[in-house]
Amino acid sequence: MPLLAGLLFPRDARAAFDVNDAGWEGGSELLEIARSELGAARVRAVAVLDWNEVQPEDGVLVVHPLQAMDESDTANFMKAGGRLAILDDYGEGEQTLARFHIYRVPPPSRPVAALRNRAALAIAEPVIDVVAGHNTGPHPVVAHVQQLVTNHPMGLRHPALSPVLRIRAIGEPDVILAVAGQVGKGRLFAMGDPSATMNQMLRYPGNRAFVAGLTRYLVDDDGATRRQGRLFIVANHFTEEGSFGGQGTPLKELGSQLKGLVAAFAEARRDGFPGWAHLVLAAAAALGLAAWVARSSARPYQSPLPRYARPTPLVSQGGVAGRFAVLAAPSSPRSLALLELKSALYEALQPRLGYAVDPPPDALATMARKAGSLDDASYSALKEILEMMHQVESAVVAGRPAGVAQRDLARAAAVVHQVLLACGVMGAPPPNPPQADGFAMGAPPPNPGEIAG
Repeated sequence: MPLLAGLLFPRDARAAFDVNDAGWEGGSELLEIARSELGAARVRAVAVLDWNEVQPEDGVLVVHPLQAMDESDTANFMKAGGRLAILDDYGEGEQTLARFHIYRVPPPSRPVAALRNRAALAIAEPVIDVVAGHNTGPHPVVAHVQQLVTNHPMGLRHPALSPVLRIRAIGEPDVILAVAGQVGKGRLFAMGDPSATMNQMLRYPGNRAFVAGLTRYLVDDDGATRRQGRLFIVANHFTEEGSFGGQGTPLKELGSQLKGLVAAFAEARRDGFPGWAHLVLAAAAALGLAAWVARSSARPYQSPLPRYARPTPLVSQGGVAGRFAVLAAPSSPRSLALLELKSALYEALQPRLGYAVDPPPDALATMARKAGSLDDASYSALKEILEMMHQVESAVVAGRPAGVAQRDLARAAAVVHQVLLACGVMGAPPPNPPQADGFAMGAPPPNPGEIAG
């Protein structure tokens, strides 16, 4: 994963604060000062901070980080006695500092002293500690600093850590530029202006003295305890591997890899992909398009049947077949099938019962009971079904939703079929129709002789 991120988003060898950059905004002078103070063998400028190699007597200097550092490793490192310094103003160091309740604040708009009278180049001064009413001197980092020239700094705020540098202001509160404090057995140092350590700014004596004091402080002896540790320097984009003390877990390793990939994509979103990555993506898109065109053009297609030669769908046909197709369609509401069943029942019983106008549900049930000799159960079922048909019909006419369950529709069909069988409409010829004036309806009248005789 780190290799993939490094290939897609390579570090710029001449980025600001980079220790390999000898330009005006590089960090090569910082590296040289650290080596002259501690010796070249004790200073390691790395792009990958391997926590497995870091020991409690070592120090870590982080300049303008563009991703948050691992929370557990940084905390465990300092609790065991390690010393960590974070110099950052507009990078992602605030995420790491916020875990220790250190937050950024704006710099003063009217500093007491500034280079060329520009507020962005305010002059910071060491803070003199006062203990029990007595001056104890400045912090060891700024013991030999009289003034430090800032470059677009950010202030820091913390309720308990000791202030190290401050920018005095006119008509507004002073702003703390750097703080330091103890975390477990170790130390934490934070400063809101990494630009004060780049090559162009190290021409000022106070800035050079600050860098020298900071490098010594990070690996300095702790009282009678000799540390003689190494100083690890990382800047801008760097990756973290392993776990401090060797207590890593596969889940932590996976999380570290994912964080590195997310940080790489965040950088790409902010600064854009490198030029060669655009060419690779364009070539991949072109190859994918060519493969799709080749596959689509080689695929055989059946000739479409002309519209005039296509069969007419059943639902578009008229008559009984078309009506049945509409009623049987899955999208058709079951209320339409129930109303069709009602219409068929009334139409089938009309010749048998001899009514001219559709009777109400109760009247039709009574007539069907007499004509078909329905028992009480069949009569009750018919009344219930007729009432349901009437309610559904009223709802449909009124434009209201009329839900009909599948089991109710099936039961209605069974009851209608049973009634039609009982009334002689289905399965057997109907009985003789009712008599009129003593003659069978539809029978030829008797001749006069038969009547007289």
